[in-house]
Amino acid sequence: MLERYEVETFLTLAEELHFGRTAKQLTVSTGRVSHVIKKLERRIGAPLFARTSRVVRLTPIGRQLADELAPLVAGMDEAVRRAVDAGRGVTGTLRVAFLGEWTAPVLLRAVALFSERHPDCQVEVREAQLANTRSGLLDGSTDVLIASFPFDGMATGPALLSEDRALAVAAGHPLTRERSVSLEVLADHPVVQYPAVTSVEFKRDRTPERTPAGRPVPKGPAGNTFSEMLSLVALGRGVLPVGEHTRRYYPRPDVAYVPIHDAPPIERGAVWLPSNTTTRVREFVRAATDANAATLAPVF
Repeated sequence: MLERYEVETFLTLAEELHFGRTAKQLTVSTGRVSHVIKKLERRIGAPLFARTSRVVRLTPIGRQLADELAPLVAGMDEAVRRAVDAGRGVTGTLRVAFLGEWTAPVLLRAVALFSERHPDCQVEVREAQLANTRSGLLDGSTDVLIASFPFDGMATGPALLSEDRALAVAAGHPLTRERSVSLEVLADHPVVQYPAVTSVEFKRDRTPERTPAGRPVPKGPAGNTFSEMLSLVALGRGVLPVGEHTRRYYPRPDVAYVPIHDAPPIERGAVWLPSNTTTRVREFVRAATDANAATLAPVF
C-alpha cells in the first residue's frame, strides 16, 4: 500500500512536472521529493518520470498510474468532506453566484430562505460572467451557480425559472413586423455566437447548427459578453435567440425582441461541480427549490 504522502508527492509532481514547484507546493525540500519518487519507482520496478536537465515528463507507466490514482484520491477526499459536513451540520461559507440579472431575484430568495434555515452558514454572493462561470466552479471560487441549462459536466438541481424564447434582432429589421417567428428563420440570417468558453451543449441549445427541419444555420460573429452579443445584433451583424426576460432586463432602442412560437422554454437553476456536492450545497439547492416554487410559469 502507498502512504498518503507518497501519493500526494507523486500526483503533485505529475501535475507540476517540476521538482522545485512540487517541493514549494508541498512545503518540503526538492531532495525530499526526489527521494519519495525514487522510492516509489523502486517499489513499482519501473521509472515513473523521465528526467533531463530541463524537462520532467511522465513515462507511459507514470501516466497510467496518475490517471488511475487521481480519481481515487478525489473520491477519498470527497468522502471525508461529506463526513465532516454531516458531523458539523451546515456551517462555514457557501459561495454562490448568478449569471444574468434576471436570475438575481431567484438567487436572493434562495439565499434568504437558506440563511433563515442555516444561520451559522455565511453566504457570499457575486455576479458571474460568461467567461468565468465554468472556471469558477472548477477552481472552487463558486460553490453554486444559478445559470441556464444545459451546463455540460455539472450537476444541476430542479429548474427554478422558466421562460419562453425570443429572437433579438436589430431595430428596423424586417422580422420586427412579425408577431412571432419560427426557429426556421435562423437558416435565413447569421446567428451571433457565444464565446468559445461556453459549453458545447449550451451553444447547441441556444445557437443550433441546424433548424428543426435540418437547414444549416449560418454563424455570425461571437461576442465575449452578453451585452457585446446584443451590440452585434444592434449593428446588424446577426440575430440571437434569447429568453423573454432579456426584453425586460436589456431594453435597448437599437434592439427588438420577436417571440419564437415553436421553441421549448429556457430553464434556469442551480449548477455545481459534482465532486463538490456537500451538505451546504444540497441544503442550498433545497432552499432554492422551496423559495422559488412559484417562478416556474413560462413568461409570455
